[in-house]
Amino acid sequence: MSDIQSKIKELLAEVKEVAISNPEMLEAFRIRFLGSKNILKDLFMELKNVPNDQKKEVGLNINELKNKAQAIFDQFKEQLSTENESDEFIDFSRPGEPTEIGARHPISLVRNEIISIFERIGFGVSEGPEVEDDWHNFSALNFPEEHPARDMQDTFFVETGEREMALRTHTSSVQVRVMENSKPPIRTISPGRVYRNEAISARAHCFFHQVEGLFIDKDVSFADLKQTILYFAQEMFGKNTQIRLRPSYFPFTEPSAEVDVSCTICNGDGCNVCKHTGWLEILGCGMVDPDVLIASNIDPKEYSGFAFGMGIERIAQLKYRVNDLRLYSENDVRFLKQFKSAL
Repeated sequence: MSDIQSKIKELLAEVKEVAISNPEMLEAFRIRFLGSKNILKDLFMELKNVPNDQKKEVGLNINELKNKAQAIFDQFKEQLSTENESDEFIDFSRPGEPTEIGARHPISLVRNEIISIFERIGFGVSEGPEVEDDWHNFSALNFPEEHPARDMQDTFFVETGEREMALRTHTSSVQVRVMENSKPPIRTISPGRVYRNEAISARAHCFFHQVEGLFIDKDVSFADLKQTILYFAQEMFGKNTQIRLRPSYFPFTEPSAEVDVSCTICNGDGCNVCKHTGWLEILGCGMVDPDVLIASNIDPKEYSGFAFGMGIERIAQLKYRVNDLRLYSENDVRFLKQFKSAL
């Protein structure tokens, strides 16, 4: 017992009189009193040999020694750190570190440009939920029960009890909501993310982005649709851009068409990008089917309209010549840096 008390007094004196002038001495002090194999551990081990009525007193003395050692270590550590900082030379004539400016994502750039083009001819912007019910995603758009798009191979269905829900496969669901809650005339575009249950590759992804447009009013004709698409194509790709319409099928439009633009890379002469045809497909369109108008309580005898839809990635591919859809969602800074000039 007397040996332990004597050792504690000896170490207390050593701690109080310690003088540390450099980091090496500080580290030696830390190892001796605070390291994983510090000298105080031996004292704690000796506690088992101390009589029970004196263990509390000895334990408090050892803890006091440990706390004082920690306080002295912290004191000299701060002191040495302050001295090092004051000795550091700062050259105020050196140029500052450059701040790297970020860039908008190419999908955002193209999306904003598409919105701007259609806003100039009176189209507003509408948005809706990405998880949709069957009515807004399929039934109100004239999709028959047996339509392949309802099958699991195309759609991500969500289990929500009795009500069947799915990740929207197109932003046409937003157009249904607009028609249900608005009265004609309606002139709106619906940009947003959509989902398809497809294998990911350079040409396909399980999610992508669309912009769909809708115009409903009295005496709207296919000629109005064609001129609207031509205006968009020339604003997006240049004044010399031409379009062609090919007959197609969509459940919610009749008649329907696919729209091609003259290849912006070869100016219609033919190249690998357009497969030597001189044309590139950009969107689908058509006159709104009367059954779709009826489903949203719009009288097809009084009103008519057209709709169109395009993939933003597809437009970005033609504008920036990016041939791999996966690049848009990989967040590779090297890829994104290329679009700084388009801020």
